[in-house]
Amino acid sequence: MTTQTLSAGKNQVTFKSFGVDLAGDLYLPEGFDASKKYKAIVGASPFPQVKDQIPATYGPEMAARGFIYLGFDYLGMGDSPALPGEHMKSRYMFRLIENTWDAVSYLGTLPFVEEIHGLGVCQGGSIIASAAVTDHRIKKIALVSGMMAADGFQWADPNMAHQMIAASNAAMQKMYETGEPVYVDTFGLDDEISREDFVAAAPFPSMAEASYDYYGRTGAKGPEAVPNFSNMHIADQSMQSLFSLGEAYADKITQPTLTIYSSTAFTAPCSTQFIEKLTNEHEELAFDEFGHVDFYYKPDAVKASTDAAAEFFNK
Repeated sequence: MTTQTLSAGKNQVTFKSFGVDLAGDLYLPEGFDASKKYKAIVGASPFPQVKDQIPATYGPEMAARGFIYLGFDYLGMGDSPALPGEHMKSRYMFRLIENTWDAVSYLGTLPFVEEIHGLGVCQGGSIIASAAVTDHRIKKIALVSGMMAADGFQWADPNMAHQMIAASNAAMQKMYETGEPVYVDTFGLDDEISREDFVAAAPFPSMAEASYDYYGRTGAKGPEAVPNFSNMHIADQSMQSLFSLGEAYADKITQPTLTIYSSTAFTAPCSTQFIEKLTNEHEELAFDEFGHVDFYYKPDAVKASTDAAAEFFNK
């Protein structure tokens, strides 16, 4: 954990998790005064993002709305190291949750933080929902385009799911035996493929276009725009992402919850099926004019989600 003078805007910080320093960006509101008290937000990003993507978009927006926002690179991602003997570009579900708990602990050491909320986007929604089950230091959670429910999405085709698991199992065995990393891309989207080639090969061109325009080589937050980001990741990822703790424990979440999603996106069931299992105080906000990825970076969609989150956290 760093000891430093903090000021309004973006501050580079570190905090301990699993015994190593995770790299974070702490966004503070304009006119920040360390003698005052503020509401803070721990952010959680989509797979396989780093802090210069969603956190770099949502951090300034939430700071502009008067909040402190912490975005960070998970263990083995971006500017945060992997554990000794392990490999970079790995996002392991249980560790993502524990990294989040440690991020909450870090925010709890800051004397100007009065309460902490969670804001997760895409996979980050599942991370925040899962972390909140047993971390009641998190007072409210907001989930945007969240992937909280896996049953009706990732397991809709069990044969495909088991093929992904088999490939992940084989990769894990190979890495264990050789000590060398095995990397794969996400559905053919590597760091070099052109937009034309990726879209032409995709079964759903409109979905491919939206993904490429954000993650692709020339995308808004792709490898050229964010040098420490890569679409390549450790090949055992399906062993981590094919279960959703948020969905399984939805009825155990006690914190007030806001779920924001696109009603027209193919990922909508990941939010709606999660909402059906909630028993807490919760609110739902669906948009038909935005797509899943629009909430990552398109100004109108980001404004809609951050305005709603700010209003919800301030109630």
